[in-house]
Amino acid sequence: MHAFFSSKPIWPSAGLAIVRILTGGFLAYHGGELFDAATMKGYVDWDAFKRFSSPATMVYTGKAMELVMGVLLMLGLLTRIAALGIVITMGYITFFVGHGQVWYSDQHPFLFVLLAILFFCCGPGALSLDALLFSRTKSRN
Repeated sequence: MHAFFSSKPIWPSAGLAIVRILTGGFLAYHGGELFDAATMKGYVDWDAFKRFSSPATMVYTGKAMELVMGVLLMLGLLTRIAALGIVITMGYITFFVGHGQVWYSDQHPFLFVLLAILFFCCGPGALSLDALLFSRTKSRN
């Protein structure tokens, strides 16, 4: 019981991995709309994209970013690069496609921004491909 009220982390690697994998999964799921022509056409028709010379390019780029960055985040591969991509994409959605109402209607994309900042600062954790591929041994004998 003492550990429950302690300021020390409880299962930090597992907890970080669970949140990272679920967050990446949600992003990849939304990015999967890239393959649904009717849904993509609906996004292209939004007023927020009509000011661009090629609204379809903006919509397809955003959905591709969600898909690719979500998969990278799930795998814990190039996590900080993925986190930056998520901050840029979801920040744009929050403040330019939406109205920046992070406390109300634009809360969901902004939560992805906050989670991406967390993963940028903390890294992917020990249970990730980044840890497997890029960790250095402490001693080389």
